[in-house]
Amino acid sequence: MNVAKMMRELQEMQARLKARVEAIEVEASAGGGLVVARMDGKKTLTHLEIKPEAVSPDDLELMGDLIRAAVNEAGRRVDEEVEKLTEGLAAGLKPPVRF
Repeated sequence: MNVAKMMRELQEMQARLKARVEAIEVEASAGGGLVVARMDGKKTLTHLEIKPEAVSPDDLELMGDLIRAAVNEAGRRVDEEVEKLTEGLAAGLKPPVRF
């Protein structure tokens, strides 16, 4: 087996996977949609929407809880999407033969 060719193929596969991960976009909400968070595949928060009815000066702690819940759920969804992309990835790779 040509090791240089195998390394080149692995690098190409890695680049394709990285591009697919970066293209991931997920959305999660909390409080029945009072807070909506969007995140990309690098887990960068790209959008945060807080409905006016979620804002109460008397209960800022609740608003913080809703924001954390939406952002954390978006992060979990990114993890799930990345896991789906990488499932079975190594199955097609054959280890080099040892002598």
